[in-house]
Amino acid sequence: MISEAARRRYQAIVPPHVDDAYALARWLSGSPADAEDIVQEAALRALKALETASVERPRAWFLRIVRNAALTWMAKNRSQKLAFAGGVDDLAAIEPFDPVAAERSPEALLIAAEDGERVRRAIAALPPALREAIVLREVNGLAYREIAEATETPIGTVMSRLARARLALASSLEEKP
Repeated sequence: MISEAARRRYQAIVPPHVDDAYALARWLSGSPADAEDIVQEAALRALKALETASVERPRAWFLRIVRNAALTWMAKNRSQKLAFAGGVDDLAAIEPFDPVAAERSPEALLIAAEDGERVRRAIAALPPALREAIVLREVNGLAYREIAEATETPIGTVMSRLARARLALASSLEEKP
């Protein structure tokens, strides 16, 4: 039985971060349907944990639960022989709507769309740990400390992974399509 206090804490902590949770789960799993299942499982875990958990940074706390739920879900539901790469077509949008871009010529819009697709493919090609770090920082906007908390890694490791991810992206994007 979940207490009323835990339910109130849940309402204050989880719903505001569901969009970020879904984006992370989608990047990690490569599938919108799987991401929905993962976020649902993470929300249930969060509700149960709020009976006793002390939460200082709600966003990082909930995203850590989402990450752990995704890793558990994929270990249970995916063949161990499959590579963890994700589907390029299922990736979350990287860039927010740009009203200036909407007014550009069709040619400029096509070029921008192709550039966005190249970035999405480059991110999808990163090793899972680097992809996770870059998505949490650049897509979800987490601070380094929040990423460290969400991934349960030292902040130095987060900084290293982000640096390596950025170098790999720069190298990949310098190459001709």
